Amino acid sequence: MAANTGVRASPGLLKTVVSYARLAKFEFVLDFYLALVVAWTALRPDARLDGVVLGTLVLYWLGQTGVLAAVMTLDDVNGVRDGSDQANYLGGSATELRPLRRKPLLTGALTVQQALRFGHLAIVWGALWWIVAAAVAPHRPAWVLVTAALLLTLSVQYSWGLRLSYRGLGEALLLLSPAGFVVVPYGLAAGELPGLLLVEALLFGFGQLLIGAYSNTNDIEGDAAVGRRTVAVLTSPRGNRIFLGALTAANLLLIALPSVTGWGPWWFAAALAPAAALRLRQYGSFLRTGDPLVARRRGVVTFRVTVACTVVANLLYLGW
Repeated sequence: MAANTGVRASPGLLKTVVSYARLAKFEFVLDFYLALVVAWTALRPDARLDGVVLGTLVLYWLGQTGVLAAVMTLDDVNGVRDGSDQANYLGGSATELRPLRRKPLLTGALTVQQALRFGHLAIVWGALWWIVAAAVAPHRPAWVLVTAALLLTLSVQYSWGLRLSYRGLGEALLLLSPAGFVVVPYGLAAGELPGLLLVEALLFGFGQLLIGAYSNTNDIEGDAAVGRRTVAVLTSPRGNRIFLGALTAANLLLIALPSVTGWGPWWFAAALAPAAALRLRQYGSFLRTGDPLVARRRGVVTFRVTVACTVVANLLYLGW
């Protein structure tokens, strides 16, 4: 019988790869790549298939994979070091809505040193590919380069480095970083920032903020114990409900803005009506049940529906 010469990955190697993928939150960050879809559909039809534009977007995406991996990895390293992940995932708030397998540093699948090395390499990877993307891009306005530099340097500062979430600035970062992931590739491809694109970028950011804010609501005890100054920690339960309601209202007003100002088609708000309805449902159900993780899960669905509605609106408004 002939020997089997096929090459198979060893179980140990496969387990390590899976552990690093979980450390980088590969399932969660897939939603962030939708920023490129929003940016691409917001381009003029003749620019969408331009070779230089497509090449720029691919190079930008390669860099984005590194930036996001670094953000997630260094957040986990800090969460283990300060004890917040132990409190939030191993304590009384542990739940199948956020399974422990997502945290390989807690399960022992990876060490902190391995995670640190991976996180540092990931941010270098991201920086190099973004430099290449900017070098070949059809447009390089100064505001795009500055935004990209801020996105590269500040995105990892949520828990790491400046630890902005420990200084009361975490929610701002949760809004602006995802919005930047839409603005930068569009700016490199088109060289401008129309009002409609800015609204769509902020809607993308609000989608992630209204996932993170409910996560923070669930993590109040663990975050407070380590000094993370989220709005949920700093306010009373009633104050946090008001804050979440204000974010919901701001999101709904943003949906209406292009129709009211003329930045987009008059029917833009109608096109995003399903997303608006789901956003109201997310907040209303939280008020009724008080369950932040169910609201978080509904936020993920709302985010994806918002992206889908935005993409369809772009294609209908700008043409296929």
